[in-house]
Parts: sequence; structure tokens; C-alpha cells
Amino acid sequence: MSEVLVIEDKLSFADLLKRKLKELGIDSITTESGKKGLDLLTKHTFRVVILDLRLPDADGIDILKEIKEADPSIEVIIISAYGTIERAVEAMRLGAHDFIPKPVDPEHLGLIVLRLLRERRLKEEYLMIKKEWEEQIGFEIVGVSKALQEALYHLKKAAASDATVLLIGESGTGKELFAHALHRLSRRKNRPFVPINCAAIPRELLENELFGSERGAFTGATARKIGKLEIAHQGTVFLDEVADLDLSLQAKILRVIEDKTFERLGGLKPIRVDVRFVAATNRDLKTLVIEKKFREDLYYRLNVFPIALPPLRERKEDIPHLVEHFLKKLGVNKSLNQRAMDKLFSYHWPGNVRELENVIERATILCEGDLIGPSHILLPIENNFSVGSLKEAKKRSIRAVERDLIIKVLRETKGNKKAAAEKLGISYKTLLKRIKEYGID
Repeated sequence: MSEVLVIEDKLSFADLLKRKLKELGIDSITTESGKKGLDLLTKHTFRVVILDLRLPDADGIDILKEIKEADPSIEVIIISAYGTIERAVEAMRLGAHDFIPKPVDPEHLGLIVLRLLRERRLKEEYLMIKKEWEEQIGFEIVGVSKALQEALYHLKKAAASDATVLLIGESGTGKELFAHALHRLSRRKNRPFVPINCAAIPRELLENELFGSERGAFTGATARKIGKLEIAHQGTVFLDEVADLDLSLQAKILRVIEDKTFERLGGLKPIRVDVRFVAATNRDLKTLVIEKKFREDLYYRLNVFPIALPPLRERKEDIPHLVEHFLKKLGVNKSLNQRAMDKLFSYHWPGNVRELENVIERATILCEGDLIGPSHILLPIENNFSVGSLKEAKKRSIRAVERDLIIKVLRETKGNKKAAAEKLGISYKTLLKRIKEYGID
């Protein structure tokens, strides 16, 4: 199947480009006519069109319009020896991916096409995975951002195997949702999913919870207790906040991963289990290994297939979809006006998706009508009901002042980041970091 259509009236250049594309493993069809090109588009499925601006029978801009009307997903690269800035701007406004003046380097153009095709295939695979994911595990993981879809792509790949998975992400990014999804997409989906919060249970109780105990193993053990590892046989064990595991328990977990065996507390008989481990952490395990607070051998056993979950500040395009999801979940017939949505976009979301859900729930309570405005969106810096230490309050205040100052200077320099950095007395790199951190558009 040819993925690229070249509409170019200079046949020598069209043939050269066709050969270069072939060298890159890309099949193409060439034509010197705009009308023939449009006719070919009705007979073939092209992902990329390379279009000369000046053709014998048509204007390239008119052809671009027709291509985009027929299929907006087709990427169009305009090439021309007669291009002006005005024509380039018009082409980009109409949806052209790029405008390249002649003479064109066929090899460079071929690499652009190769990148576009890879991006298109990846997007198509993401959409296919998303559809399967929605059919199999529901709609709890919400978003269309590239960062989230990349994490879901890796999730699907991991689910097809029995490899141990390590979910890495800040608090509130949805690690438990991902762990559930991983289980439901795996061959173990009809067997138990057993979550264990390693930070919430004291060490002595956690050992009993994990491995179980025999009668008389300790004071109060009046009957045999079956541990969660046995309950999870042929299923999935989710070790949440795995960084908080005591070192002695880490050694026992390592043995289960390696040998698939353990003993109950007070027991002598090895028990064999078939479980798939999924672990999650919001801390840097590598640093903990260096500090001798986490076993290096266990780290490598858990880190077979790491999946990084993006923080909300890196996937802000998902905010409208998440808001809609939370409003439906709450069962309220309310929506946000644009100013309220802008306020959500301007915040940096240290608490991630969990914090956004809390903000939306609070907004629905404060809003008596059906349209949520900015006054209903209470963020921590202005929330009079929040309680924290003086140190935390001071930190929040400094961040708010710093953010406002950066916005003010960026306005004064008309968006010139280099000039703004100099005026603020910080490096250009630091300014870019702050802009990203504070969600400044």
C-alpha cells in the first residue's frame, strides 16, 4: 500500500523523491496534475501528501483545501519555488504540516515524511489500544494527551506478559487505577487482584497480612491465617508504596518473586504460589538503594518493566476531559464556564488528578446554579478552609508571588523569555522550568 502521494509537475524531481522514499522503505505514487492527485485520493488511502504550490492545472492552496475537507488527518507538506511568507502563512492556517521552499533536499524531505508516518502509525495504534482498553477495563483512566497515551501503550504491552511492573509517579497520578487496568488486560483477569498498601500497615501486621500465620505463631494467633499471597494465587499482587517496605520484608518478597515460595509465620512447609507482582512508588528507588534503604536486588526484580505515569501539569490538555468525567461521576448536571476552565489550566496541580477531583467536587457544592464559575474553583492558595503549617503557608505564598511576577515580566517583555530571564535575574533554563512548573501559558 502506498502511503505517500507526490503531486509535482517537475517529473525529474518527483522521480528522485520517489527513489529516496523507496530507500527509506516508503512506497509512493507520483502525479504531475492537481486534479489527478485529487482523483487518486478517492481511490487510495494516503497518510502524507507532498504538494507543489504551483501546478499546471490548479493552485496548490485550492488542492490543500480539498484534501483537508476530504480527510483532515492527511498530513500535507507544501513545496514551492515561488512561495511568499503570506502564502506560507495561508497554507499553515489551512492545515498544512510544513511549507518548504525549493530547492528541496530530497533526503531531508524523506526524513520528514518518515517521521510523520511513524507518528501517524503510533497515533493509530494508540487509538486502537484506547478502544480495546475502553471495552475491557472501562473509562476510569481519562485523557487524550500524548503523555497519557504513551503510558497506556506501555501498559498494554506489559499486560500481554507476566513481567513484574513498576509504576512510577507522583501521588495522585492514578497508580492504583493503572494497576487494576494492567490486571484486567492480562491473562489473569479472572483471578484475584490483591492490593497491599505497604505504607499503611505496621511491619509486624504487614508480614502477617502478606504471608499468613500458623496457629500459635505469636501471642493471639489462635487459628491459621491465610495470607494475601495465597489469596492472590494465579492472580495479581499490587504492592502500593513499595518503598516503605521494611528491609526484612523486602528479602521475603524477593524470595517469592524468584522462587515462587514462602512460609507462613510459624510454619515450616514451603508454600508455592503463582502470582504476578505490580509495584508502585512515588519515591526514587535508585536513591534509596544508594542510601541502603532499599535492596538493590529487589529493585532490579521490580524494575523489569517500568511505566512512568505523567503528572497532571504535563498533560493539561486532559483537564476538560477529566472535569467532564468527574461531573458525570458526581451525577450533577453542571458545567464550567471558560474563566473557570482557564483557572484550572493556570494552576500547577501538585496533587495531580486526585486534587483536581477534590476541587471539582467542592465546586459543585459551592455552585447553586448549573454553571460553575471561577469563584467556585477554590485552589489551595486561596482556600480559607485549608489547614497547614506556617512553613507550608509561607512556601505557597512565595510560589504565588513568584508566579505572578514571572507573568508580569513576560507581559512587559511581550513574551520574550530571554529578556524576561535577564530582568528577573535568573537563567533562561530556570525560567523555562518555572514556566512549566507553574503552568504559565
